[in-house]
Amino acid sequence: MNIVEQIRQLCQEKNAIIMAHYYQRPEIQDVADFVGDSLALAQVAAKTNADIIVMCGVHFMAETAKILCPNKKVLIPAPEAGCSLADSCKATDLAAWKAAHPDHMVVSYVNTSAAVKALTDVVVTSSNALKIVKQLPEDKPILFGPDQNLGGYINRMTGRKMDLWNGGCHVHARFSEEGLLALKEQYPNAKVLAHPECKASILQHADVIGSTQALLNYAISHSSSERPISNSEASHSQYIVVTESGILHEMQKACPEVEFIAVPAVMDDLTICQCNECEYMRMNTLEKLYDCLRKESDEIIVNNKVAQDAIKPIQRMLEMS
Repeated sequence: MNIVEQIRQLCQEKNAIIMAHYYQRPEIQDVADFVGDSLALAQVAAKTNADIIVMCGVHFMAETAKILCPNKKVLIPAPEAGCSLADSCKATDLAAWKAAHPDHMVVSYVNTSAAVKALTDVVVTSSNALKIVKQLPEDKPILFGPDQNLGGYINRMTGRKMDLWNGGCHVHARFSEEGLLALKEQYPNAKVLAHPECKASILQHADVIGSTQALLNYAISHSSSERPISNSEASHSQYIVVTESGILHEMQKACPEVEFIAVPAVMDDLTICQCNECEYMRMNTLEKLYDCLRKESDEIIVNNKVAQDAIKPIQRMLEMS
Protein backbone atom coordinates (compact mmCIF):
# COMPACT_ATOMS: atom_id res chain seq x y z
CA MET A 1 0.00 0.00 0.00
CA ASN A 2 1.11 3.55 -0.62
CA ILE A 3 1.13 6.10 2.18
CA VAL A 4 -2.31 7.49 1.32
CA GLU A 5 -3.83 4.01 1.47
CA GLN A 6 -2.08 3.36 4.79
CA ILE A 7 -3.44 6.62 6.22
CA ARG A 8 -6.97 5.77 5.15
CA GLN A 9 -6.67 2.28 6.61
CA LEU A 10 -5.52 3.69 9.94
CA CYS A 11 -8.49 6.06 9.96
CA GLN A 12 -10.86 3.14 9.47
CA GLU A 13 -9.18 1.02 12.15
CA LYS A 14 -9.10 3.81 14.71
CA ASN A 15 -12.38 5.56 13.87
CA ALA A 16 -10.40 8.69 13.11
CA ILE A 17 -11.35 11.69 11.00
CA ILE A 18 -8.82 13.89 9.20
CA MET A 19 -9.70 17.56 9.02
CA ALA A 20 -7.69 19.90 6.82
CA HIS A 21 -7.72 23.64 6.31
CA TYR A 22 -7.82 25.05 2.78
CA TYR A 23 -4.25 26.32 3.23
CA GLN A 24 -2.81 22.84 3.60
CA ARG A 25 -0.65 21.13 0.99
CA PRO A 26 -2.75 19.70 -1.89
CA GLU A 27 -1.90 16.10 -0.96
CA ILE A 28 -3.11 16.74 2.61
CA GLN A 29 -6.38 18.20 1.34
CA ASP A 30 -6.88 15.21 -0.95
CA VAL A 31 -6.43 12.61 1.81
CA ALA A 32 -8.63 14.43 4.35
CA ASP A 33 -12.19 13.48 5.25
CA PHE A 34 -13.16 17.12 5.42
CA VAL A 35 -11.57 20.30 4.02
CA GLY A 36 -12.79 23.71 5.09
CA ASP A 37 -12.15 27.10 6.67
CA SER A 38 -11.96 27.78 10.39
CA LEU A 39 -15.73 28.03 10.91
CA ALA A 40 -16.47 24.83 9.04
CA LEU A 41 -13.72 22.95 10.87
CA ALA A 42 -15.16 24.07 14.21
CA GLN A 43 -18.65 23.00 13.16
CA VAL A 44 -17.45 19.56 12.04
CA ALA A 45 -15.45 19.11 15.23
CA ALA A 46 -18.56 19.85 17.27
CA LYS A 47 -20.61 17.21 15.41
CA THR A 48 -18.23 14.37 14.61
CA ASN A 49 -18.72 10.89 16.04
CA ALA A 50 -15.09 9.96 15.46
CA ASP A 51 -12.97 8.86 18.41
CA ILE A 52 -9.89 10.64 17.07
CA ILE A 53 -9.69 14.00 15.31
CA VAL A 54 -6.52 14.70 13.36
CA MET A 55 -6.29 18.42 12.67
CA CYS A 56 -4.13 19.27 9.67
CA GLY A 57 -3.77 22.96 10.28
CA VAL A 58 -2.06 25.10 12.87
CA HIS A 59 -2.03 24.78 16.64
CA PHE A 60 -4.97 27.05 17.51
CA MET A 61 -7.22 25.03 15.19
CA ALA A 62 -6.40 21.82 17.02
CA GLU A 63 -6.99 23.59 20.35
CA THR A 64 -10.40 24.74 19.15
CA ALA A 65 -11.31 21.18 18.16
CA LYS A 66 -10.23 19.92 21.59
CA ILE A 67 -12.27 22.60 23.36
CA LEU A 68 -15.35 21.55 21.41
CA CYS A 69 -14.62 17.83 21.84
CA PRO A 70 -13.12 17.41 25.32
CA ASN A 71 -13.76 13.66 25.40
CA LYS A 72 -12.12 12.95 22.05
CA LYS A 73 -8.46 12.54 21.27
CA VAL A 74 -7.28 15.45 19.13
CA LEU A 75 -3.97 15.10 17.31
CA ILE A 76 -1.92 17.46 15.19
CA PRO A 77 0.72 16.07 12.80
CA ALA A 78 2.95 19.14 13.19
CA PRO A 79 2.70 20.45 16.77
CA GLU A 80 5.31 23.07 15.90
CA ALA A 81 2.88 24.68 13.44
CA GLY A 82 2.09 27.98 15.10
CA CYS A 83 0.42 31.08 13.68
CA SER A 84 1.90 34.56 13.36
CA LEU A 85 -1.50 36.10 14.03
CA ALA A 86 -2.28 34.02 17.12
CA ASP A 87 1.25 34.60 18.42
CA SER A 88 0.81 38.38 18.13
CA CYS A 89 -1.69 38.38 21.01
CA LYS A 90 -0.69 36.75 24.29
CA ALA A 91 -3.31 36.11 26.96
CA THR A 92 -1.45 38.24 29.49
CA ASP A 93 -1.40 41.18 27.07
CA LEU A 94 -5.08 40.80 26.25
CA ALA A 95 -5.90 40.64 29.96
CA ALA A 96 -4.09 43.96 30.48
CA TRP A 97 -5.88 45.55 27.51
CA LYS A 98 -9.19 44.28 28.81
CA ALA A 99 -8.49 45.60 32.31
CA ALA A 100 -7.75 49.03 30.87
CA HIS A 101 -11.15 49.05 29.13
CA PRO A 102 -13.55 47.47 31.67
CA ASP A 103 -16.67 48.69 29.86
CA HIS A 104 -15.72 47.06 26.55
CA MET A 105 -16.82 43.75 25.08
CA VAL A 106 -14.00 41.55 23.76
CA VAL A 107 -14.45 40.09 20.28
CA SER A 108 -11.60 37.77 19.28
CA TYR A 109 -10.81 36.31 15.89
CA VAL A 110 -10.66 32.52 15.94
CA ASN A 111 -6.93 32.75 15.13
CA THR A 112 -6.05 32.90 18.83
CA SER A 113 -4.90 30.56 21.57
CA ALA A 114 -7.32 28.84 23.93
CA ALA A 115 -6.12 31.14 26.71
CA VAL A 116 -7.10 34.22 24.69
CA LYS A 117 -10.47 32.72 23.82
CA ALA A 118 -11.03 32.19 27.55
CA LEU A 119 -10.85 35.99 28.02
CA THR A 120 -13.23 36.65 25.14
CA ASP A 121 -16.95 37.42 25.00
CA VAL A 122 -17.52 36.13 21.49
CA VAL A 123 -15.24 34.49 18.93
CA VAL A 124 -15.59 35.25 15.22
CA THR A 125 -14.17 33.88 11.98
CA SER A 126 -13.66 35.63 8.67
CA SER A 127 -16.84 33.87 7.51
CA ASN A 128 -19.09 35.31 10.20
CA ALA A 129 -17.32 38.34 11.71
CA LEU A 130 -19.47 40.94 9.93
CA LYS A 131 -22.68 39.09 10.71
CA ILE A 132 -21.86 38.71 14.39
CA VAL A 133 -20.60 42.25 14.97
CA LYS A 134 -23.77 43.60 13.35
CA GLN A 135 -25.78 41.69 15.99
CA LEU A 136 -23.93 43.25 18.93
CA PRO A 137 -25.45 46.30 20.68
CA GLU A 138 -24.48 49.46 18.83
CA ASP A 139 -23.84 51.34 22.06
CA LYS A 140 -21.45 48.70 23.41
CA PRO A 141 -17.75 49.54 22.84
CA ILE A 142 -15.70 46.67 21.50
CA LEU A 143 -12.11 45.52 21.75
CA PHE A 144 -11.33 43.53 18.60
CA GLY A 145 -8.26 41.43 18.10
CA PRO A 146 -5.85 40.33 17.05
CA ASP A 147 -6.21 41.04 13.29
CA GLN A 148 -6.25 44.79 12.72
CA ASN A 149 -6.92 44.39 8.99
CA LEU A 150 -10.04 42.29 9.55
CA GLY A 151 -11.10 44.66 12.34
CA GLY A 152 -10.57 47.68 10.10
CA TYR A 153 -12.63 46.07 7.36
CA ILE A 154 -15.48 45.43 9.83
CA ASN A 155 -15.29 49.02 11.06
CA ARG A 156 -15.53 50.33 7.50
CA MET A 157 -18.43 48.04 6.62
CA THR A 158 -20.45 48.65 9.79
CA GLY A 159 -19.50 52.21 10.73
CA ARG A 160 -18.40 51.00 14.16
CA LYS A 161 -15.30 52.27 15.90
CA MET A 162 -13.98 49.12 17.50
CA ASP A 163 -10.59 49.43 19.21
CA LEU A 164 -8.21 47.19 17.28
CA TRP A 165 -5.32 45.05 18.44
CA ASN A 166 -2.14 45.64 16.45
CA GLY A 167 -1.76 42.17 14.93
CA GLY A 168 -1.92 40.59 11.52
CA CYS A 169 -1.37 37.49 9.42
CA HIS A 170 2.11 37.66 7.94
CA VAL A 171 0.95 36.09 4.67
CA HIS A 172 -1.98 38.43 4.06
CA ALA A 173 -0.04 41.46 5.28
CA ARG A 174 2.72 41.05 2.70
CA PHE A 175 0.64 40.85 -0.48
CA SER A 176 1.96 43.37 -2.97
CA GLU A 177 -0.35 46.13 -4.20
CA GLU A 178 2.10 46.72 -7.03
CA GLY A 179 1.97 43.04 -7.95
CA LEU A 180 -1.84 43.03 -7.79
CA LEU A 181 -2.13 46.08 -10.05
CA ALA A 182 0.28 44.51 -12.54
CA LEU A 183 -1.87 41.39 -12.66
CA LYS A 184 -5.03 43.46 -13.12
CA GLU A 185 -3.39 45.11 -16.10
CA GLN A 186 -2.21 41.76 -17.47
CA TYR A 187 -5.65 40.13 -16.94
CA PRO A 188 -8.13 43.00 -17.46
CA ASN A 189 -11.18 40.71 -17.45
CA ALA A 190 -10.25 38.85 -14.27
CA LYS A 191 -12.19 39.38 -11.07
CA VAL A 192 -10.17 39.98 -7.89
CA LEU A 193 -11.06 37.78 -4.90
CA ALA A 194 -9.53 38.95 -1.61
CA HIS A 195 -9.54 37.85 2.02
CA PRO A 196 -10.42 40.53 4.62
CA GLU A 197 -7.14 39.86 6.46
CA CYS A 198 -5.48 41.80 3.63
CA LYS A 199 -4.58 45.47 4.04
CA ALA A 200 -7.09 48.13 3.03
CA SER A 201 -4.79 49.13 0.15
CA ILE A 202 -5.33 45.63 -1.29
CA LEU A 203 -9.04 45.37 -0.52
CA GLN A 204 -9.80 48.61 -2.36
CA HIS A 205 -9.00 46.79 -5.62
CA ALA A 206 -11.10 43.70 -4.87
CA ASP A 207 -14.32 42.76 -6.64
CA VAL A 208 -15.21 40.24 -3.93
CA ILE A 209 -14.07 40.24 -0.29
CA GLY A 210 -14.69 37.19 1.85
CA SER A 211 -13.39 34.19 3.74
CA THR A 212 -11.68 31.35 1.92
CA GLN A 213 -15.00 29.49 1.83
CA ALA A 214 -16.85 32.55 0.51
CA LEU A 215 -14.26 33.11 -2.21
CA LEU A 216 -14.46 29.46 -3.23
CA ASN A 217 -18.26 29.58 -3.29
CA TYR A 218 -18.21 32.71 -5.45
CA ALA A 219 -15.84 31.15 -7.96
CA ILE A 220 -18.00 28.01 -8.20
CA SER A 221 -21.22 30.03 -8.56
CA HIS A 222 -19.75 32.17 -11.33
CA SER A 223 -17.72 29.63 -13.27
CA SER A 224 -18.74 28.93 -16.85
CA SER A 225 -19.90 25.42 -15.88
CA GLU A 226 -22.41 26.79 -13.40
CA ARG A 227 -25.42 29.04 -13.87
CA PRO A 228 -24.73 32.59 -12.56
CA ILE A 229 -26.52 33.35 -9.34
CA SER A 230 -28.52 36.10 -11.06
CA ASN A 231 -29.19 37.10 -14.64
CA SER A 232 -27.27 40.33 -14.14
CA GLU A 233 -24.04 38.54 -13.21
CA ALA A 234 -21.84 36.95 -15.83
CA SER A 235 -19.67 33.86 -15.67
CA HIS A 236 -15.93 34.43 -15.26
CA SER A 237 -13.02 32.44 -16.61
CA GLN A 238 -10.19 34.18 -14.71
CA TYR A 239 -9.73 35.13 -11.07
CA ILE A 240 -6.91 36.93 -9.33
CA VAL A 241 -6.83 35.44 -5.83
CA VAL A 242 -5.45 37.40 -2.86
CA THR A 243 -5.21 34.90 -0.03
CA GLU A 244 -2.95 32.01 0.93
CA SER A 245 -2.42 30.04 -2.26
CA GLY A 246 -3.51 26.69 -0.78
CA ILE A 247 -7.12 27.55 -1.64
CA LEU A 248 -6.24 27.47 -5.35
CA HIS A 249 -6.10 23.67 -5.19
CA GLU A 250 -9.75 23.35 -4.21
CA MET A 251 -10.75 26.17 -6.57
CA GLN A 252 -9.08 24.43 -9.49
CA LYS A 253 -10.67 21.07 -8.59
CA ALA A 254 -14.11 22.67 -8.44
CA CYS A 255 -13.64 24.82 -11.54
CA PRO A 256 -11.14 23.07 -13.86
CA GLU A 257 -11.96 25.34 -16.79
CA VAL A 258 -11.18 28.53 -14.85
CA GLU A 259 -7.76 30.17 -14.51
CA PHE A 260 -6.79 31.18 -10.97
CA ILE A 261 -3.86 33.57 -10.56
CA ALA A 262 -2.05 33.96 -7.22
CA VAL A 263 -0.89 37.42 -6.20
CA PRO A 264 2.79 37.83 -5.29
CA ALA A 265 4.09 39.11 -1.97
CA VAL A 266 6.47 41.91 -1.09
CA MET A 267 9.25 41.02 1.33
CA ASP A 268 10.96 43.14 4.01
CA ASP A 269 13.66 44.17 1.54
CA LEU A 270 10.89 45.32 -0.85
CA THR A 271 11.58 42.55 -3.37
CA ILE A 272 8.50 40.95 -4.90
CA CYS A 273 8.27 37.16 -4.93
CA GLN A 274 5.74 34.34 -5.08
CA CYS A 275 5.88 33.93 -1.29
CA ASN A 276 2.15 33.56 -0.79
CA GLU A 277 2.22 30.31 1.19
CA CYS A 278 2.00 29.99 4.97
CA GLU A 279 5.06 28.06 6.07
CA TYR A 280 3.30 27.04 9.27
CA MET A 281 0.36 25.48 7.43
CA ARG A 282 2.79 23.63 5.16
CA MET A 283 4.55 21.97 8.11
CA ASN A 284 1.98 19.18 7.94
CA THR A 285 3.06 16.44 5.52
CA LEU A 286 1.74 13.00 4.58
CA GLU A 287 4.63 11.39 6.45
CA LYS A 288 3.88 13.35 9.64
CA LEU A 289 0.19 12.59 9.25
CA TYR A 290 0.87 8.87 8.94
CA ASP A 291 3.19 8.81 11.97
CA CYS A 292 0.72 10.88 14.00
CA LEU A 293 -2.10 8.43 13.29
CA ARG A 294 0.01 5.30 13.75
CA LYS A 295 1.46 6.40 17.08
CA GLU A 296 -1.50 8.56 18.17
CA SER A 297 1.14 11.09 19.06
CA ASP A 298 1.21 14.85 19.50
CA GLU A 299 -2.09 14.95 21.33
CA ILE A 300 -3.55 18.35 22.12
CA ILE A 301 -4.26 18.98 25.80
CA VAL A 302 -6.11 22.08 27.00
CA ASN A 303 -6.30 23.05 30.66
CA ASN A 304 -9.79 22.23 31.97
CA LYS A 305 -10.50 25.70 33.39
CA VAL A 306 -9.25 27.38 30.21
CA ALA A 307 -11.34 25.03 28.09
CA GLN A 308 -14.47 25.68 30.17
CA ASP A 309 -14.04 29.44 29.75
CA ALA A 310 -13.01 29.24 26.09
CA ILE A 311 -15.94 27.13 24.94
CA LYS A 312 -18.48 29.80 25.91
CA PRO A 313 -17.48 32.42 23.29
CA ILE A 314 -17.11 29.66 20.67
CA GLN A 315 -20.60 28.36 21.39
CA ARG A 316 -21.92 31.90 21.25
CA MET A 317 -20.31 32.26 17.83
CA LEU A 318 -21.91 29.05 16.58
CA GLU A 319 -25.30 30.17 17.91
CA MET A 320 -25.02 33.58 16.20
CA SER A 321 -23.64 32.29 12.88
